[in-house]
Amino acid sequence: MAEFLYRGKNPESLTREEFLKLLPSREKRKVKKGFTDEEKKLLKKLEKYRDQKGKKFIKTQSRDMIILPEMVGHKIGVHRGKEFYTLDITPEMVGHRLGEFAIPTISVKHGAAGIGASHGTKFSATKK
Repeated sequence: MAEFLYRGKNPESLTREEFLKLLPSREKRKVKKGFTDEEKKLLKKLEKYRDQKGKKFIKTQSRDMIILPEMVGHKIGVHRGKEFYTLDITPEMVGHRLGEFAIPTISVKHGAAGIGASHGTKFSATKK
């Protein structure tokens, strides 16, 4: 399997400043402005459990957090509105946001039409 490169560089070997130069403008601006308190808390937890990559499940509600190279290998639970969706962070996810991988809406699959499903059944007798 080929090694993953982010814009020609290995994301695990980059420092945060080098990685910042490679980001698109919107993500670069967010990182330069600084992280929110919740995002800082997530980064602290990731640093704390650095040696337990892939074993420790870390929950967060900050869907707007940009996936940084130091997050690769961790299991992060991203809140979807009702439950937490487990993400195994891979190198291909670097530079994206956590919320892009935990879609909150679920596609609805309707069953067959029943009584009351159409105008034709409006006048049919339901009781016999």
